[in-house]
Amino acid sequence: MMGYGRGLGLGYDMMGAGWLGGLVMLFFGLLVLVGLVLLVVWAVRATAGGHPSNGAGSGVSDGGRDAAVAIARKRLAAGEITAEQFEEIMRALGS
Repeated sequence: MMGYGRGLGLGYDMMGAGWLGGLVMLFFGLLVLVGLVLLVVWAVRATAGGHPSNGAGSGVSDGGRDAAVAIARKRLAAGEITAEQFEEIMRALGS
């Protein structure tokens, strides 16, 4: 009757290998928790659009503003937009 009520009688209880099984379960639990946190961070960044603003409220950096102005000027010169549309673009860019 040795080992009665102790699994197969090999010294292991129902929870696995005692303290070692507890450490393994703790490790995998933390691994799952870190994975969930990373998944939430990724989802928030993906839904935010990934476009950080420069604090000015427009969301356009100085380099981006210069490029946008150059594109607007080219489109005005090519006749793709009207002067009123060009002025509206300039107001939106804060130029």
